[in-house]
Amino acid sequence: MPELPEVHTTVTGLQKVLPKLSFTSVWCGMFSDAKLARNTIKDKSYIPYFKKYALNSKILQVRRRAKHILIDLENGFTVLLHMKMTGHIMYGTYKENKKSNGREWAWLPIDNNKALHDPYNRHIRVVFTLSNGKHLVFCDSRKFGTIVVEKTETLHTERLAHLGPEPLEKDFTLSKFKERVMKSPTRAIKTVLMDQSIISGIGNIYSDEMLHLAHILPTRTPKKVRDAEWELLFKSMKLVLSKGIDFGGDSTSDYRNIKGERGAFHQNHLVYLRTKEKCLTEGCKGVIHKKTIGGRSAHLCNICQK
Repeated sequence: MPELPEVHTTVTGLQKVLPKLSFTSVWCGMFSDAKLARNTIKDKSYIPYFKKYALNSKILQVRRRAKHILIDLENGFTVLLHMKMTGHIMYGTYKENKKSNGREWAWLPIDNNKALHDPYNRHIRVVFTLSNGKHLVFCDSRKFGTIVVEKTETLHTERLAHLGPEPLEKDFTLSKFKERVMKSPTRAIKTVLMDQSIISGIGNIYSDEMLHLAHILPTRTPKKVRDAEWELLFKSMKLVLSKGIDFGGDSTSDYRNIKGERGAFHQNHLVYLRTKEKCLTEGCKGVIHKKTIGGRSAHLCNICQK
C-alpha cells in the first residue's frame, strides 16, 4: 500500500500540473455493488452527485492528509482519493481503447512518455479529462482504491477526523510521539505505529525499516521501550520517512509516480523483503527473519533488534 512517502511524491507531482485547471469529464471502469463501494465513484448511483460537484470547477490546490490525496475546488468541494493497496495516479494524454477486455489498458497513453507504458500502469480504472486536454488517470490492479467528493469545510471534522497527527510536521515532537504511541501500551509496537488513529501515514514497509534502525523488535510493546530508545525511534521515524520521500517512494509493488516512473526506496531496504539475507547493521552477524504480527508481515533481525 502506498504510504506517506508515496502519497507525498504523488501530491508533489500533482501540485505542479493541476492548479487552475478543472475536471471536465470522468470515466469509471470499476463499478461495484459491494457495500464498501456505496457513495463512492464505484457506485453508479453516486456518479451524478460526483459529477455535479467535482466537474467544471477550478482546482485551487492539491494537499495530503495521511495517505489521502485532497484536490480542493473553487466551489467549496474537495475530491478525495485514497490509493489503498495497489493504486497510483498518472498524468498524461490518453485515448479510450475500444478493443480492451475491460481489465487491462482500457485507456492507452498517446504521448511520448515511455514510462506510462510500464505494464504496472495498465490497470486503468478512472480517467478524468482536464480542461487542458490532458488526463488524470487512476490505476489500480485490485480495485480497492476510493474516490469521493465532499465539502471542504467538513472534511477534517467528519471523514478525516479519526486520523492521528502527521509525523513529519515540525510541531510533532518527541514528547508528542511518545504520548501517541503510549495510547496502546500493550500492543506490538509495529501494530501501533501503523494505526492511522495514532500516527498518520506509516504502513508496513516504513514501520519495519524504522524499527530496525532503532534496534527495536516489532513485537515489543510500547510500555517496555526505554527512554533512550524512544528518542532513537523518533529520529529513525523522521529519517526513514524523509528518505522515502527523497527516493521518490517505494516501488516494491505497483506504485508509480504521476509520470508512470518507479520510486527507488525499495533499492535501499534494510530489512523489508530481505528474508534470509544478512543484516546490514555494522558488526551484526544476524540474518533477516519474517514473521506475522497482527495479521501483517514483519521483517526483523533478532540479533541487533531487542
